[in-house]
Amino acid sequence: MSLGDKDSVAKHDRSKKASTRTEAVVFDFDGTLADSFPWFATEINAVARDWGFHQVAPQDAARLRHLSADAIFRELCVPRWKLPWIAGDLRRRMARDIGQIRLFEGIEPLLNQLAGSDLRVAIISSNALENIRRVLGPSLCAGVEAFECGASIHGKQQRLKRLSRRLGLPAPALLYIGDEVRDIQAAHRAGAKAGAVTWGYNSEPALRAKAPDHLFRQIAEIADQLLANPDA
Repeated sequence: MSLGDKDSVAKHDRSKKASTRTEAVVFDFDGTLADSFPWFATEINAVARDWGFHQVAPQDAARLRHLSADAIFRELCVPRWKLPWIAGDLRRRMARDIGQIRLFEGIEPLLNQLAGSDLRVAIISSNALENIRRVLGPSLCAGVEAFECGASIHGKQQRLKRLSRRLGLPAPALLYIGDEVRDIQAAHRAGAKAGAVTWGYNSEPALRAKAPDHLFRQIAEIADQLLANPDA
């Protein structure tokens, strides 16, 4: 496919997404709904020691927020073959410390608002289902129609496609909201709309560079934009 053909396909995909009404809001969990980064920051160097990759120096933490997941793995010299085991180790450590993880302020009323609307709500995350359920609690979980948990680092695209089939909706009717560059990329590749939040891991410039369909700087903006404009 030539560059011109790729541009035409991309324009067609953007037009199709823009003309399709959003029927389901799909959230990432860590960094989007849950403020888990402080926990992650205190745990990552212990994981690095156990798995033999570079530790994160305090002066490097802010710079890493501008990088994609792949770039961070290269920076820290994390072998790709170790990623599934490292992810599993992090999930187990979080389960141990789950009482330390809290939702961002404003997420609980947001989820309650969405549950009372015509929009369907789902969660796709690399975290474990049990961890997510324990942080959300039974009441908020009741408003989530579907969970796709334990996704691999680069497996969210396939999870979005599977969720589209589970919900019986075309991919452009899904809006996937996350805090990382890879969440935007997964949404684009799955044919879904991409929403990015600026209160999570990746910096706003890094997120904007990947052209999300929606950019949210405050939690209240999610309900304001989606409920006020059902065709968004």
